[in-house]
Amino acid sequence: MSVSLRRLTRSAVLTALALALSVAEGLVPLTILFPLPGLRLGLANLVTVYALCRLSGREALLILIARCLLGSLLGGNLMALAFSLTGGLLALGVMALLLRLPGLSLFGVSIAGAAAHNTGQILAAMVVLGTPAPLVYLPPLLLCSLITGTVTGGVSILLVHRVPFPGKV
Repeated sequence: MSVSLRRLTRSAVLTALALALSVAEGLVPLTILFPLPGLRLGLANLVTVYALCRLSGREALLILIARCLLGSLLGGNLMALAFSLTGGLLALGVMALLLRLPGLSLFGVSIAGAAAHNTGQILAAMVVLGTPAPLVYLPPLLLCSLITGTVTGGVSILLVHRVPFPGKV
């Protein structure tokens, strides 16, 4: 198999996994515990962190964009694309920068990614609604980022260190 075909296949499989995780976490009513609109655990972020650590930033970006596009198409909600893409892109950028810092664990990277994702979604809501009113949700969402980021950070550590990877191509 050629190098480019292997990369494409690997990215397609990771995109499908991220999409499946995103759909699955939509079935978990996390808002029962924390009544905040749009609150999710961020399981699809596991794939983003893995791609950033094991592939390249470019591949992680393409996987993220494909997941967001496919997720909003499958969910039948194109408006959700603005929220997931804005949050996802901001989280990806923050995590990519933080992964370059020596000594920062994936816990810290994932918590910052969760906070950036929530911030991006609030920014998107402000643009869509044309009002700063969604800012009222930011403090509790950032507090929830500590929990969700810690969970995804712990799982990310397991994935990055234990899932076999044949090496970069």
